[in-house]
Amino acid sequence: MKIANPQAGSVRWRTVDIVVAAVLGVAVGVVFWVWGMLWSATEPVFLFFPPAQAVIYGMWLVPGVLGMQVIRRPGAGVLTSVAAAAVSALLGTSWGLMVLVAGLLQGLLPELVFAATRYRRWGMGVSVAAGAVAGLAPVAMDLTLYYPTWPPHFMLAYGVIVVVSAAVIGGAGSRALTTALARAGALSPFPSARG
Repeated sequence: MKIANPQAGSVRWRTVDIVVAAVLGVAVGVVFWVWGMLWSATEPVFLFFPPAQAVIYGMWLVPGVLGMQVIRRPGAGVLTSVAAAAVSALLGTSWGLMVLVAGLLQGLLPELVFAATRYRRWGMGVSVAAGAVAGLAPVAMDLTLYYPTWPPHFMLAYGVIVVVSAAVIGGAGSRALTTALARAGALSPFPSARG
């Protein structure tokens, strides 16, 4: 008989949950800062078809899914994602304070996927779905704010590529990273340590 883990999906936050969400947010925020420079540096490579640059977009969708996978508490995705966005903003970004709005949305949308499972499903499928859904936020924001004059086929291509990148890098990547951290023993205070 399998006994349910009473902590999985619990709404009660412990100090370790808050600290780890913040640490994950800071670490990913530094990666975001570097990723922003990579984005700018690779723009010339994609001049032939600018929407193709979205193939690397999924990195920005990692914290919302990773926070949920590791901490497994309602709100973990939002907290981790907003913390990452705040660090990115503090380090300096060409997108200004809009990264905070993006961080909020990119943490909230994957949360909705985990909430739909009542915080009981943590496998690869749910993680990939959470990443893909998180990708909808930048598609809507970017096409409205940054690329509103693109032709429809550019917009469609960009949307598809962002969502796929978010599913693969943000979703599958976060699940794989959580599994690796659990195997290394780094997640012992969390339900994620057990799979």
